[in-house]
Amino acid sequence: MDGYRIMVVDDEERIRRLVKDFLNKAGHIVIEAGDGEEAINRFMDDKNIDLIILDVMMPKFDGWEVLESIREYSRIPVIMLTARAEEQDELKGFRLGVDEYITKPFSPKILVARVEALLRRTHANESEVIEAGGVSIDKTAHRVMIEGNEIELSFKEFELLEYFIENRGKALSRETILNNVWNINYYGDSRTIDTHVKKLRSKLGEKGDIIKTIRSYGYKFEA
Repeated sequence: MDGYRIMVVDDEERIRRLVKDFLNKAGHIVIEAGDGEEAINRFMDDKNIDLIILDVMMPKFDGWEVLESIREYSRIPVIMLTARAEEQDELKGFRLGVDEYITKPFSPKILVARVEALLRRTHANESEVIEAGGVSIDKTAHRVMIEGNEIELSFKEFELLEYFIENRGKALSRETILNNVWNINYYGDSRTIDTHVKKLRSKLGEKGDIIKTIRSYGYKFEA
């Protein structure tokens, strides 16, 4: 399996180091976070993370709060790795959207095997390419093609175009776009949306007018 970017969130450094060593040996890149607040900030800043291994009992924000924040707008695979072995905790994890629940003590080799099995399932099931109006997006490769020619977009421009295509034909308010493309704690205004749409239209060239402005409301992607 090709190396993936995995965030390990645990307030115990020895646990992070142990998990990191085994994931590194398997060829994966590990990003560490020592508490819930750091985990949320790192995830918001790095949208290329492929999977999160998450402890429950942590300072600042616990694992449940981290999971709820992430699930507001992302379906990234999450594995709970925790000493809390009670049935109600496991059920709570699945109710909040966790994909796997592993209790401590654990086998690092089994953890890596379950990480890779979950990544295989996730990437096998996801739609890699979406297309509308001659514009196609390869989600996995993070590439945008217009009638066979690749164009370069920033990460946020890519996310914005992806959201437009997935919601093509729908009138989208600026507030809706902010809540879904930017993170839920983002305190921006309509100028942020308008600036990114302007840049995106410019990079789409002749296809730019596929993004229609709805006066005093927002935008619609019409293919």
